[in-house]
Parts: sequence; structure tokens; C-alpha cells
Amino acid sequence: MNEIDTIKKIYDLKTIAVVGMSPKPERPSHYVALYLREHGYTIIPVNPGQTEIAGETCYPSLKDIPVPVDVVDVFRRSEHVPPIADAAMEIGAKALWLQDNVIHEASAKKAEDAGLLVVMNDCMLRQHRQLI
Repeated sequence: MNEIDTIKKIYDLKTIAVVGMSPKPERPSHYVALYLREHGYTIIPVNPGQTEIAGETCYPSLKDIPVPVDVVDVFRRSEHVPPIADAAMEIGAKALWLQDNVIHEASAKKAEDAGLLVVMNDCMLRQHRQLI
């Protein structure tokens, strides 16, 4: 978990569901997602309170997304992680990324044991800038 090789493998994946993406441009979930989109990734917003964010169709949950998802990028508080991690495994995601200050050891281990690449308490934007 959080190893450089794991992070690099995640950046080879191209479709990212952004769970908790905000429509507000000043929120990290918004500008991190747009940064990823600008760098060639397909972003899929997941927020039950929205139907569209940044010109992208927004889905109420991971299970509602009609296309395969590679990475589940989580911008929700730690206590909300278990059902998100379970859904990531159910939809066949290849990676689970828990953003800064999102920490749930049991869910991260469960996802890792199920074969997902896992990063916890780190930022996709920051790591991308450093590594790519």
C-alpha cells in the first residue's frame, strides 16, 4: 500500500470514478478531478446530490456507473469508506485511492486482499505531479 510501484501502476489506468466530487471549483475533489481529466484520464463524478459536474454525467453511486471503472478515488470522510470500498470491489475496479486524511485500514486491507491496488491518505494530483 502506498508504494511507488503501486502508485505508478494506478496511473496506467485511465477511468477514474471520483466519489464525493463537488460541483464547487474551490473544493479539492473538483480541482483534482479536473487536473486528472486535463492529463488524459476519464473522470466519472459520483455524488448523489448532482446529475452533472464539470460537464460530466454524475452518478449517485459506483454501482450506477454504466461503464467499467479502473480507479475509485475517494473524497469522503473515513467513516464512509467501507461501503465505497465494497462497491469498488463489486464493480470490478482495479484500484482504490483514498485521498488525504481518508484513512480506513480495514477497508484498505480488504480491498488489497481482493486484488485491488490501494493507496491511502495521499493525493492523486500531488503524486502525479511528482512522478509523471
